[in-house]
Amino acid sequence: MTQYLSAEQILDADDLRYEDVPVPEWGGTVRVRELSGTERDKFEAEFLGKDGRSVRTEGLEGFRARLAAASIVDEKGRRLFRSVAEAKRLGEKSAAALQRVCDVATRLSAMTEEDVQDLTGN
Repeated sequence: MTQYLSAEQILDADDLRYEDVPVPEWGGTVRVRELSGTERDKFEAEFLGKDGRSVRTEGLEGFRARLAAASIVDEKGRRLFRSVAEAKRLGEKSAAALQRVCDVATRLSAMTEEDVQDLTGN
């Protein structure tokens, strides 16, 4: 017989995965954590127009930096980059390094190529 989870069991589950990613361009390793449901909703909302459906005209601009900023955490799971200004500065870093981080973040957060294309208007 199947035993179903209770609300308390679900809410108490430590279910956010992470992966340590070597980034030689930055001289070390970063921890990339999957986005929670709320974090992913907020991230995706940054790319939508005021109508909540259309993609903002900026499209892909800032995608990698924003995703990396939302996903890079310290050893306790706290985001390292919290402000828009920090995310913009992160966007000035190596595209190869950002892509490596984003590849892991999209995989961990179950973000498909179609999801990315929808967000960026491509």
